[in-house]
Amino acid sequence: MKNRAVEKIRSVLRKVILPYRKKKEAMLGGIRLSITNRIAMNYMKLLIINGFLFFFVFSILYLNIEKGRYEDLAEEIVVNLENDGDAFLTVVNPYSKLGVNMILYEVDTGREVYNDVTYDVKNYRRIFRSIHYTKSSDTHRLILDDDMEFVQGGTLYRAQFFYNMTKDYNRMWSLLWNMLILYVIIVFFIIQEGKKNNIKLLEPIQSMSATVNRLTVSNLHSERLNVAGTKNELKDLAIVFNNMLDRLETSYDRQKQFVSDASHELRTPIAVIQGYINMLSRWGSKDQEILEESIEAIKNEAKAMQDLVEKLLFLSRHDKKTLKLEKKIFNMRPIVEEMVKETKLVTANRVIEAPYLEDVNVYGDKQALKQAIRVFIDNAVKYTQDGDTIRIYCRNIRGDCMIGVEDTGIGMTRKDMDNIFNRFYRSDHVRDRKIEGHGLGLSIAKLIIMAHTGRIKVRSQFTKGTSFIVTIPRIRYDS
Repeated sequence: MKNRAVEKIRSVLRKVILPYRKKKEAMLGGIRLSITNRIAMNYMKLLIINGFLFFFVFSILYLNIEKGRYEDLAEEIVVNLENDGDAFLTVVNPYSKLGVNMILYEVDTGREVYNDVTYDVKNYRRIFRSIHYTKSSDTHRLILDDDMEFVQGGTLYRAQFFYNMTKDYNRMWSLLWNMLILYVIIVFFIIQEGKKNNIKLLEPIQSMSATVNRLTVSNLHSERLNVAGTKNELKDLAIVFNNMLDRLETSYDRQKQFVSDASHELRTPIAVIQGYINMLSRWGSKDQEILEESIEAIKNEAKAMQDLVEKLLFLSRHDKKTLKLEKKIFNMRPIVEEMVKETKLVTANRVIEAPYLEDVNVYGDKQALKQAIRVFIDNAVKYTQDGDTIRIYCRNIRGDCMIGVEDTGIGMTRKDMDNIFNRFYRSDHVRDRKIEGHGLGLSIAKLIIMAHTGRIKVRSQFTKGTSFIVTIPRIRYDS
């Protein structure tokens, strides 16, 4: 029953509060306030709340201090009564003019001995235990009572004191109103000064907004946010934004270079194919030799274009994070053995050696790894001459798979080694020798090896040869 009642109350609250919140959000959502105004409003809200607390505490302290003054007077009355009560009571209470009245009782008999209270607090509103308040009287609006007992002439008396704090109450309100007017003026100037400071504080945001609005593809390399001045959160934000722009610029330049290089690579085979087609359209159909030459050339160029397009698609899938590898555990030795046999069959004029072919388990995509290793072997064949040696091996180094492809070919310079994994990069002396290729193979091989958390080590000496050593870490099982 209790749970049902709680759920019912929650349901009612949801029906009442949620629509109110939605209406409030809809109303405030339609009002557009600048950040400076919002901060100023927060200032004002804090000042109002703190001001209210200050005035409340001030009024309590003020009345408490005045109450203490009246208590001192009451204690003075009690001392006089204890010393000479009869003489004291023969005259009118001299402290009544100061706002201290009393009713004096004998404790044992309950007989009233003295009473100079001229008002009745029974109809007053009682606050806490000893505070009496009414709006109907201007002279006795706020009354505080207090009790004290004393002995005089062997008789126990109880004195009930009434402190008339109406004058102090009115004086307090007069003082509060004057303070409130002064406080409002101070709050006004604080808000105005705060808005000016906020505008200065938020100038970097306006500068950021202006810079961002000016950003286009054409000026992406030159426009950056200003990070000069004192270090703060806005400067940190500007640095982060500039770093993001640097990454965007690098990505855009790569994409632009990629498109340019791809267009350049495709232009040559297309031009060759068009040239042979034009030659066939003129006289190739009648000349058997030209016909066969054209068909062979077109076939080769089409194959080269197909290879280039497949590589471009691979890179595109990788860049879009859509490249999927089907990994499983397999032995790498048979794969390397198969590629060694294929290389010996295709390149009979090279010396192919396989000094180490060891069993080693690898967790990865078999076809992708085979494609990557094939790139290194094809490059070794491409950049060697008749009689050069190509050494291929597969080793098990404490569970890690190490695959090496070494050759005694033309080698590379230091500049080449720094750029060989860049897309479409081809060395100048390679171009001079008219060695075919697109400059994408090593880029693809690196992506595949990195996807298997592997490493590639390159050693090369110009005119002496090159070695690529691929290391794929051993399989690690969670304990």
